[in-house]
Amino acid sequence: MSQKQTPNYTFALIVVFIVCFLIGFVTTMNNSMIPFCSKAFNLTAQDGQYVNSAFYGAYLLAIPFSLLMSKIGYKGTLVLGLAVVGVGFVINSLGINAAISAGANVYAVFLGTMCLVAMGIVMLQNVANPYVMVLGSPEKGAFRMTLSQALNSVATTVAPIFITQIIIAGKTPAPEYVPGPYLGLGIFTLVVCVILLLLKLPKIDEGKQAEEAGEHRQYKSSVFKYPHVWLGALGIFAYMGVEIGVPSMLKYRFEILPEYAGVDVSDIVTGYLSFYWGGMMVGRFVGAGILTKFEPRKLLTSCLCLGALCILLSLLFSSSMLGIWCMLAAGLFHSVMWPLIFNLGLQELGPHTKAASGVINTGVIGAAVLMPLMGAIVDMTGVIIAMCFLFVFYAYIIWFCNWGSKIGLSLK
Repeated sequence: MSQKQTPNYTFALIVVFIVCFLIGFVTTMNNSMIPFCSKAFNLTAQDGQYVNSAFYGAYLLAIPFSLLMSKIGYKGTLVLGLAVVGVGFVINSLGINAAISAGANVYAVFLGTMCLVAMGIVMLQNVANPYVMVLGSPEKGAFRMTLSQALNSVATTVAPIFITQIIIAGKTPAPEYVPGPYLGLGIFTLVVCVILLLLKLPKIDEGKQAEEAGEHRQYKSSVFKYPHVWLGALGIFAYMGVEIGVPSMLKYRFEILPEYAGVDVSDIVTGYLSFYWGGMMVGRFVGAGILTKFEPRKLLTSCLCLGALCILLSLLFSSSMLGIWCMLAAGLFHSVMWPLIFNLGLQELGPHTKAASGVINTGVIGAAVLMPLMGAIVDMTGVIIAMCFLFVFYAYIIWFCNWGSKIGLSLK
């Protein structure tokens, strides 16, 4: 009797990795625009963080989009997500030009259109994580997800350079410099969308896949009956406060250095952000290698402790550039947190995997909620107090990693 051939998912993984690159590029570009927008629109620290709110607030739609994914499949959601991102960028470009001509509120147009772009990113994020998980053996799921996020980090490293060299290079912060690059991104995304529409990707039945792997188990009637799923969503919520909190607070962290007192640090901060996102890129490639030999929970716990240590040292050396470098070094340890938290939240779910991805992705609204809160704290008390909140986020993720993510957990 011939042995059943193992499916080759290499091509499908490459497609998803490209999508992960696009997700990282768009997301980080949005965050990197905060210093530029803050000066262009004369915003307070809290108002500047509404760029994050407009973008990450779209993750409230993660669960409805996951239900849509259950109807139209992985490929259909990929195509739709790319189309929404592309159209959103085009409308962003045309809308800003129209608002400038009409003398309307350009910042409001910018926020509204970026929310549309974010809806497409949510769809892509919903697909990318579970698709990477099911395109191969469950044992290597954490490795594949970390590798996909490593490629995502390549994009997050390139994005601040793109902002510095293309959008704001040598320019006085003003809205009229935004539309051109966003239009180019929109056209590029729509081209990728058309190409993907013509490609053939494998259809995955997660329940059948689990049975073929010898995992004969009964699944609960609803994804919400799995505590590790929604506790994982809270883990992502807290993680967004960590990942986005550091680059969002970097501008205000620079401003308390004696040598930068009264200096416009917007361009300086954007350049330094490449070190933070670059650290995440290196960490994810290294983490993918480490995961071939070490257990994910141990790696995640170690990185959480070391990331918290970096922030502590940054606070202790608050008056020197050493504190800035310690803050940026946290990116190296933040690198593996997203894929490992997500991986722990998606364990042993079979047919509920798609829905679980939507539930966990809802946690990304942490950036929409926590960043304006931290911005308000900066306005009221200064950046040092705001950064202390990062330790609360680290603490919860450590709990989730070692206790809350255990399968069969009961909170009664």
